[in-house]
Amino acid sequence: MLVVKVGGAEGIDLDAVCDDLAAIAGNGRPVVLVHGGSHETNRLAEQLGHAPRFITSPSGYTSRRTDRRTLEIFEMVYCGLVNKGVVERLHKRGVPAIGLSGLDGPVWQGPRKTSIRSVDGGRTTVIRDDYTGRVERVNTSLLAELARSNILPVLTPPALSYCGSAINVDGDRAAAATASALSASELVILSNVAGLLERFPDPSSVVRRVSRDELDAAGKFARGRMRTKLLAAREALEGGVPRVVLGSAIGPNPISRALEGEGTVIS
Repeated sequence: MLVVKVGGAEGIDLDAVCDDLAAIAGNGRPVVLVHGGSHETNRLAEQLGHAPRFITSPSGYTSRRTDRRTLEIFEMVYCGLVNKGVVERLHKRGVPAIGLSGLDGPVWQGPRKTSIRSVDGGRTTVIRDDYTGRVERVNTSLLAELARSNILPVLTPPALSYCGSAINVDGDRAAAATASALSASELVILSNVAGLLERFPDPSSVVRRVSRDELDAAGKFARGRMRTKLLAAREALEGGVPRVVLGSAIGPNPISRALEGEGTVIS
């Protein structure tokens, strides 16, 4: 089993990703795709007059401030525009695919955070009306049944909380939880950068290999969302996934290139 996460930042080539998925699935390898949609969400939120906001935790991780209106816009883009766009692309390439959010099934379930802390200008505030959480349960029986039927699952946040509300969950960490639950042999995380960069944003400075024991030290090179990708990689390894690759979704054959070691290989 291969789990692929493709981000939603500007510059991502979904056509190239789907071309590669079609070739891999055509060779008989079961694949689960997890995708984001951050750039389109930001764009639509601006158009709807509800500008995106981001918060930084005391530990330095950045996430989307998800009030109820933001969650609704998030669902429009992730579950609608992007998810069905990917499914359409795959069907055009002869790949039977089904688009599911973590709510459906539910595929993903976990707790909603009762409060989150945000640091701004050295001041820490507590936010209690945020719809965020984390994935603790993965519906492996549903995903396994789809695999047996040769249907490629295309998964996206949000997830379902234990109290029955939709929650925004991090896509990279959701993909790590999915890969662990499915005992995947590899997790590929694709974004709009070439991997972990020693001298961000210089693409020639990719850190090629990182062992599990070196993850903490490698974190000093991480900028922005790369911090969360390293956290997801750690969680996947701790969940039994032997190999995680952080690669680029820009250019042809992005998944195959990552599987061949182009990017940052963490094992």
